[in-house]
Amino acid sequence: MSGNEMHVLGLSGGRDSAALAVYMRQHHPDIEIEYFFTDTGKELPEVYEYLGRLEGFLGQRIRKLNPDRDFDFWLKQYNEFLPSAQTRWCTRQLKLRPFEQWVRPLLEEGKIIYSYVAIRGDEEYREGYSSKDENLIIKLPFKEAGIDKAGVLDILEGAGLGLPHYYSWRTRSGCTFCFFQQKIEWVRLMERHPEAFEEAKAYEKNAVDHGSPFTWSQGESLDELSRPERVQQIKEDHEQRLARQKSKSQPNPLRSDSEPLDIDDLYGKAKVCLACHK
Repeated sequence: MSGNEMHVLGLSGGRDSAALAVYMRQHHPDIEIEYFFTDTGKELPEVYEYLGRLEGFLGQRIRKLNPDRDFDFWLKQYNEFLPSAQTRWCTRQLKLRPFEQWVRPLLEEGKIIYSYVAIRGDEEYREGYSSKDENLIIKLPFKEAGIDKAGVLDILEGAGLGLPHYYSWRTRSGCTFCFFQQKIEWVRLMERHPEAFEEAKAYEKNAVDHGSPFTWSQGESLDELSRPERVQQIKEDHEQRLARQKSKSQPNPLRSDSEPLDIDDLYGKAKVCLACHK
């Protein structure tokens, strides 16, 4: 931060935003950047571990923006209705609102804020945080430099960070009960973090009891999804998708098994929240 300008970079605990932080430190060391993470309190433990490692690389603390009201507070405000792809109140209230509360006084003082967002060169431009304030300027360094998914992986490997550990079973960061998860990700959450899965089930049951039209996973409750025969069906479907995708993929001798298949590669690109998943 210098003079009338401020540079900020939001971290989700995910791959792309971490790589952008590394990239900016390596290629633009002259820019003093404030790195921040908006903590919903419902993140995977692997996310916090990865952010700790990233702090070690950056050599500075990542600012934690905590929402002034937690998930339970907002759930009551929305009549116990779960957030969904159609009504993303969780992103709005737990991610964007704390960011707005942080930067608004600075913008009102006349400060120009540059916000760096990790949209890659191989992605269609998707608007992340939008603002009517002309002094909040969105920058897309990966887009400008043409850095794609492979480039992101190279950046993280070169920095000695690698991927967050949860990438072995889940593509995206964000809350443990994110509604953008595929069925297989719910199954893996149940197996790896059963306490988080049970918490999500409790939220869902309470919401349904209050008339919520949404369940966490489209078309079925977590109680239905967690039945042994359904779990087996989901795993078999996932293995079939995996086999089909691998048969179509060109082997990369430079990467071998170091480039895991994203869940979205198997199930189609989902509309995700940039504040949570980049």
